[in-house]
Amino acid sequence: MSDITLANLERISREDLSQQLLNSDTAPALPSNIAIIDVRDNDHIGGHIRGSTWVPSAELDYKTPELVRTLKDKEVVVFHCALSQQRGPSAALRYLREKNRLDPENKTESKGEVKEGEEGGKGANDTEGKGKQKVLVLDGGFTQWQEKFGEDKRLTEGYNKEIWEFGQ
Repeated sequence: MSDITLANLERISREDLSQQLLNSDTAPALPSNIAIIDVRDNDHIGGHIRGSTWVPSAELDYKTPELVRTLKDKEVVVFHCALSQQRGPSAALRYLREKNRLDPENKTESKGEVKEGEEGGKGANDTEGKGKQKVLVLDGGFTQWQEKFGEDKRLTEGYNKEIWEFGQ
């Protein structure tokens, strides 16, 4: 059994994520060091975070190993669903466990670890000065994201206000 649990998952607010996206040199494109994985299923219609990758939760069983390989060079991977209460956190947990299975010397940061440069030196899984990949869950999911940033074309693509006005 894995020692990675839901309690290990760190969250990021919509405000913090939007600032990272808007303050990058590549804005409005997604910064090259960040991946956003949208695991909504048919509720994906009506908009998505600019530059995010859509991987329906129903496909995660067979796509997670591929995600681990393709996202290995990203510094930050953010998972979300509509509310980030079930599918988003479950996907992040599945990703972390698969990453750990494929690479036992895993350079993934989880809650409570000491980061390089902080008191205590390197984190437990940090080797040879390479940075760790931070896996996060978007707090409030796309539902809260669209409430604030739905109509901001720098941050949201394909937004359809009518779909979200009365809830999904």
